[in-house]
Amino acid sequence: MNAVAAQLRLPRAELLKLRKRRAVWIPAAFLTVGAIGIMYLIIELFHVANPAKYGPAGGISNFQHGLLVMGQLAGMVAAVLVGTSAGTEDLSSGVFRELVVTGRPRTQLFLARIPGGLALLLPLVAAAYSLLALLTVWLARTNPTPTVRQLAEAGLWAELAATMVFCLALGLGSLLGSRAATISVLLAWLLVVQMILRNITAFEVGREAMPSVALDRVAPVTIGDRHDQIPMSVGAAVVVIVLWTLVPLVAGWWRTRTRDA
Repeated sequence: MNAVAAQLRLPRAELLKLRKRRAVWIPAAFLTVGAIGIMYLIIELFHVANPAKYGPAGGISNFQHGLLVMGQLAGMVAAVLVGTSAGTEDLSSGVFRELVVTGRPRTQLFLARIPGGLALLLPLVAAAYSLLALLTVWLARTNPTPTVRQLAEAGLWAELAATMVFCLALGLGSLLGSRAATISVLLAWLLVVQMILRNITAFEVGREAMPSVALDRVAPVTIGDRHDQIPMSVGAAVVVIVLWTLVPLVAGWWRTRTRDA
């Protein structure tokens, strides 16, 4: 038990550091739970004001839109915020040098950031998805609703998307060492550049390397009303997701091991 407690000490410390940073967990909570709540509130208000024109807020159609908000917009930004903070907090606060001086292996210091950051992010994503599923069924009225299997698979997909982006942000943040630079680069790439590239047909097979394309392919239901779906095999999608998850982590681990204390 003492050995297990010792192994968990560093991840718990990382989680505590993130929880103490209100500039991290409050925006992350707003971008996950808050975004879903606001989305359904607005749709329901439109329905109440004009039922003949606007349908109920629940049902599978708005469930798909909610997944788009969680997986590729608000939830993605929340994962970037948490992952970047986990990767740069020690450097920005000056704690990294003190941790290295104590003799702790740098690999342990880096690896502890992964469960520590996910322990903050994934419960927020789970809470947001639970709210999404609840409102989808509760406010559906006569609209068709997702099956239990679709709800379960979509929840796992939302956690997968958040985990991939978190690992990308953690690795890049550890590599660059700058929270502001990492957030700027990732948000520009995830929300702007890749969305443009995936619609350029001349890019051909290169579009399949986009993380959003791979996530769309393994999604259990259609994400939003997107008409830019790119055909690719499930195997290729899994490979793309794994690479976007592991390669940044390896780069961040390498920089952590070689960085001057």
